[in-house]
Amino acid sequence: MPLTLFYKNEVIARGTPGDFAGLLREIGPVARSSDLLAFDDDTGRQVDLDLAEPAPRPRGRPALGVEAREVTLLPRHWEWLAAQPGGASVTLRKLAEAAMRAGRSERECLDAACRFLTVMAGDRPGYEEATRALYAGDLENFDALCVLWPHAVADYARRLAWPKESV
Repeated sequence: MPLTLFYKNEVIARGTPGDFAGLLREIGPVARSSDLLAFDDDTGRQVDLDLAEPAPRPRGRPALGVEAREVTLLPRHWEWLAAQPGGASVTLRKLAEAAMRAGRSERECLDAACRFLTVMAGDRPGYEEATRALYAGDLENFDALCVLWPHAVADYARRLAWPKESV
């Protein structure tokens, strides 16, 4: 899961949680927990970082990470899945992988930006208007409304909302 780490409204790192361990040790204790925040780059959700040392790997065969869960489908769906090469599990995994490769929908991108902004800019001037501009797809107005915010906050929100524009 790719994350972006903010320290006092500035991006200090991007990567996976394991990438941050050394950096977080360098920073040391923070005065306020709200000074150091991590966000999921796909969903815009705030993520708690587990700073504990990883548990040693048990000996023996490694776990593959496969998890059995219940899926409810109509009989015609089960029939179609059973007729596919590899059966239901293989077909469902392929469908899920294809959807993941296709990327997030426009709405998912906007929702991710909104979740992030609620945490990082909810008390800043122009927040409500910027959120309206976000959902209206008005990039120019969005940029104008968050001009007084820390640059990193506005830039990350823009990247979440309009990933193709921010490349």
